[in-house]
Amino acid sequence: MELKNAIAVLAALAQTTRLETFRLLVNSEPGGVPAGELARLLKVPQNTMSAHLATLSRSGIVKSERHGRSIVYRADLEGFRALTLFLLKDCCGGNAKLCAPLIADLTPCCSSEAEPCVN
Repeated sequence: MELKNAIAVLAALAQTTRLETFRLLVNSEPGGVPAGELARLLKVPQNTMSAHLATLSRSGIVKSERHGRSIVYRADLEGFRALTLFLLKDCCGGNAKLCAPLIADLTPCCSSEAEPCVN
């Protein structure tokens, strides 16, 4: 991921409704959530939600699919992975000992046997 792409993703997530939307979409993987349902769940007018979803889509961490008359949104986990790797690539100047606590905190959420992390 390039610096300008990382900035676009971070800027998209730097707003409460968009961050809540992205987190909801991540928790709804792999099925996704229709746009109207997202608006209802987050108590946001549909036109406002549409604008937020457009921002998230342009940043590369949300994707959409048309299903009949509705549009289903999903977290783009590859885009999220790219951002995470970008942020962690030079973690602690390459000192694995300093990065170990961060990796340990992430591991339970990411193991195949772990229950989903809830924050």
